[in-house]
Amino acid sequence: MHDMLTSLVPHIMPTQIVGSVVQTDGLAASVAGFPAPIGAIVEIERQVGQTVRGEVIGFRDHTTIVYPFGNVSGVRRGSRVRLVSTARFLRVGPALLGRVIDAHAQPLDHLPAPGLVERTRLDRRPPAAVERPRIAVPLATGIRVLDALLTCGRGQRMGIFSGSGVGKSVLLGMMARYTNADVNVIALIGERGREVNEFLERDLGPAGLARSVVVVATSDEPAVVRVQAAQTATAVAEYFRDRGQHVLLMMDSLTRFAMAQREIGLAAGEPPTTRGYPPSVFGLLPRLVERAGLTPQGSITAFYSVLVEGDDTSEPISDAVRGLLDGHTVLSRRLASRGHYPAVDVLASISRVMPDIVSREQREAAATLRELLAVYYEHEDLISIGAYRKGSHPLVDVALQMKPDIDQFVRQAIDQSSALETTVQGVLQLAARCRQGMKPAT
Repeated sequence: MHDMLTSLVPHIMPTQIVGSVVQTDGLAASVAGFPAPIGAIVEIERQVGQTVRGEVIGFRDHTTIVYPFGNVSGVRRGSRVRLVSTARFLRVGPALLGRVIDAHAQPLDHLPAPGLVERTRLDRRPPAAVERPRIAVPLATGIRVLDALLTCGRGQRMGIFSGSGVGKSVLLGMMARYTNADVNVIALIGERGREVNEFLERDLGPAGLARSVVVVATSDEPAVVRVQAAQTATAVAEYFRDRGQHVLLMMDSLTRFAMAQREIGLAAGEPPTTRGYPPSVFGLLPRLVERAGLTPQGSITAFYSVLVEGDDTSEPISDAVRGLLDGHTVLSRRLASRGHYPAVDVLASISRVMPDIVSREQREAAATLRELLAVYYEHEDLISIGAYRKGSHPLVDVALQMKPDIDQFVRQAIDQSSALETTVQGVLQLAARCRQGMKPAT
């Protein structure tokens, strides 16, 4: 322990480096005579009021570019800039459970600061690929449609792709309350301030909060704070995983994280590429999501919500994230408009590790329900206008008959949980009834 603390001293107490502001460009400041490395934390003096902290995000010509964490009013040309730390560390500990914190692990819930004696790096490297065990154990979310048809394993990384107002936050809140994970870490990145308390009180509730750590960075926070909040949540999840616990990490949303990094990249002088996103966005996304997963010590099962612009799941961030994760759950506005919640579009969703972690009977049952849903939606227009005649297609007849039962199974009230064993038995029984109707008459 002594050797570890000694090695941290140069980072925590660096040699004094001082520069001065020579120019501002948007929200970023250019500092002359300041050879601090990228990622370093600095303090900028203001003419009036306290200093404001910032982060070094790049270099241009002979100046260092600093992105402030707060309001820069009072900063003038020649303002003194001082290096605080060359590496970013985060205080962690079991006392974080049940707390709401900001990107710097400072409390937002008006309670005393938690006693945190351990430190961890904010930007740890992901576990080595060859050291990751295979995912073999399901994680119960308590949500029937996910546990039955899109089963998620401990250490899996899933995306929740959704437009605005389709029930994404409610789904995450249900997971936090009903999962069998040991600890929840919930990151609210770029949320509207009004929605934070709504999520805590309505969706999460006291029972969910008691075993959760909630990291908040609202939309009015600077871009570097929103990016750091995502890294803070991941670092907290890594801390509990390294203690041998199974962690459920939920980030809402990965899109706003990417948008914040876009602001930083453009301020640092990167060229805009696809839809204005600079290359650093597509480099940072895999470095963040790869930190989740299964290790010999514990697991981080991650659900990242992805906002799709105009319900277009092929826009750049959605397309990039889909290739990085181990599956995706698509929420359908069409289902939500019918009052079908959770509004999971089963046919558009997939869990890539489900075949390895469920029984053959459950795989076959899920395939049967998918087949019937696919046949039903193929003929939905004919059915809705009354043009389909019973007996024209035997499989459509079964789909038409069983659709109400399938809908009843995959729908679930917000205050209702479903144990994994009960869910599996339910899908097996439902599929058996469907197959009975699919048998040819003798």
